[in-house]
Amino acid sequence: MFEDKVLVCQDCGEEFIFTAGEQEFYAEKGFENEPKRCKPCRQARHGRNGRAPREMHTAVCAACGGEAVVPFKPVANRPVYCQDCFAKQREGF
Repeated sequence: MFEDKVLVCQDCGEEFIFTAGEQEFYAEKGFENEPKRCKPCRQARHGRNGRAPREMHTAVCAACGGEAVVPFKPVANRPVYCQDCFAKQREGF
């Protein structure tokens, strides 16, 4: 039903293959538009793995007083735990 198509990337101008399998996947998901960028340009546009690196924040662990590095901005009235103390807290549940 589907056959491989050669498309041209709108960013770099290089040709890339829109495979029959990819076309089938697009059809199953209900996507109506063909991809406009080759895989390397899509990855470059969205970051290395499709995600931007997380901003990490440093805080003082509420349990041991050591350094805790967390992916959210700590709030003054909420406890923050280092990785080890957080794991111990989870064991209690």
